[in-house]
Amino acid sequence: MSRTTTRIRTVLPTSSRTAIGATVAGGLLTGLAAAPERVGRLFRRRFPVVAVTGMTGVGKSQLADRLTRRASGDGVTEVGSAVMERRTRRSARMQGFRFRVVPGDNAATRLGALDEVFHDEPVDGVIHVVANGYATPRRAAGTTGTATATREEQLAAELEDWTITSHRIASMAVRRDRPIWLVIAVTKTDLYPDEIDEVVHYYSPGSGSAFGDKVDALRALAGGARLSIDVLPVSSQGGDKRSPIPAKRASAMVDALATRMAQLSGHA
Repeated sequence: MSRTTTRIRTVLPTSSRTAIGATVAGGLLTGLAAAPERVGRLFRRRFPVVAVTGMTGVGKSQLADRLTRRASGDGVTEVGSAVMERRTRRSARMQGFRFRVVPGDNAATRLGALDEVFHDEPVDGVIHVVANGYATPRRAAGTTGTATATREEQLAAELEDWTITSHRIASMAVRRDRPIWLVIAVTKTDLYPDEIDEVVHYYSPGSGSAFGDKVDALRALAGGARLSIDVLPVSSQGGDKRSPIPAKRASAMVDALATRMAQLSGHA
């Protein structure tokens, strides 16, 4: 035993040595207990959670596939998923996003998914997908044949869906201790390539449109400092030989959305 150790034991009474030992042990335990929380915060900063919302048939899953560079299944898939889908985007810098694609159909599973992403495990950002009234119609449960709906009917349904979702976003925003972001993704632009600017304006705050007024209402409810709002056009299916949106332009739209998400999340 060294003289230094002997001297410490001589100077400090037994009770003091016990107290110091307990303090050191307590500090180690506290550090170990806090480690998972710190790791969780770091992971959340590098891979924030993003809810992808919107009515059935607007192309939520296809957009999530493009953002995560995941190949969609071959052939025509059934419109509308009944369960929440999960996707992950990763980059070489060990950053990315975890997507939660909320079902668009008005079913119990959709309501449960909305509760999860906006209340139970609040997300860091939202991509709300709209389609300028060109959402693929979905058949009513238990019926067969091709579903039909006019563009006016789809626009009305889209507005109703946004009313429900925007109230959830506002409720989450006022509870959070930091700002969140929202990107309204105007998809299916290959169906109206010459009207993209006008359509983006329709969905934008301050536009005076039916949708824009509801976006303004959301900003008023949530507070401008708590919620940032962007409106960007995308084309999930553009790029094939028959599409009026060239492949390069379609990819550039998706890349622009990914870049904006990175900026909003502090990745860029």
